[in-house]
Amino acid sequence: MSPLLTQWSDVKKPVIGMLHLLPLPLSPGYDGNLETIRATLLRDADALAAGGVHGLMMENFGDSPFYPGRVPAHVLTHMTALACEVKRRHALPLGINVLRNDGQSALAVAHACGAEYIRVNVLCGTRVTDQGLIQGIAHDLLRERAMMRATSIRIFADVDVKHSAPLAARPLKDEVDDTLERGMADALVVSGAGTGKQTEPDKVKAVKAAAGHAPVFIGSGITASTIAQYLGSADGFIVGTAFKKDGRPTNPVEIDRVKALMQKLG
Repeated sequence: MSPLLTQWSDVKKPVIGMLHLLPLPLSPGYDGNLETIRATLLRDADALAAGGVHGLMMENFGDSPFYPGRVPAHVLTHMTALACEVKRRHALPLGINVLRNDGQSALAVAHACGAEYIRVNVLCGTRVTDQGLIQGIAHDLLRERAMMRATSIRIFADVDVKHSAPLAARPLKDEVDDTLERGMADALVVSGAGTGKQTEPDKVKAVKAAAGHAPVFIGSGITASTIAQYLGSADGFIVGTAFKKDGRPTNPVEIDRVKALMQKLG
């Protein structure tokens, strides 16, 4: 399998560390202090980089309850400014996820700041979520990426995404096939039921078997004590909760936790 990103050409199993933004302006949890958002983001980015991760991914984690589709301009502009700060500070590949499913804004942020990839929760199909029905956006996103001449920005697309249920039962293999072939995803993400919840090993094996040469990343539940059982089936890992103090996603990243997991890669 050729490397998904040139920066990972010598990396067997990339580990992406999550940057969970505090609530942004106009979110219910916003405390009025932009500097706290910035300082917290850069502190976590520094800890993840020092701990040895291979990439970063920033998302508006604190903005719950999330918009189901396109986010307002203030979310886009603040995320762009913050992503640019991260890129100026660290050479690690950066990904952008705009929750709940604004892949077009994620693409715009990535293009503006020089990020290398985005994550899209529902690229194809329809999912039942706490935001209601969310429909795939591949038809718009792929056209915008082509028009922007930004095909170097890779699309990481979830299959059977967490915090959701299918509108109708469908074989997992068919979901994988459609996401890769018709949705034109560059990589797949498979996760557990929710943030920090373990991804079933058999589910990962099934997705990888259906995906063939396409990279498959695990998107939730990976810890230093569980990562070994996935090394034979997953191509990479997106880790957030396990790197945080006391294993809570809203807490700061701890370097020792990052190093402990990275040492398990061998």
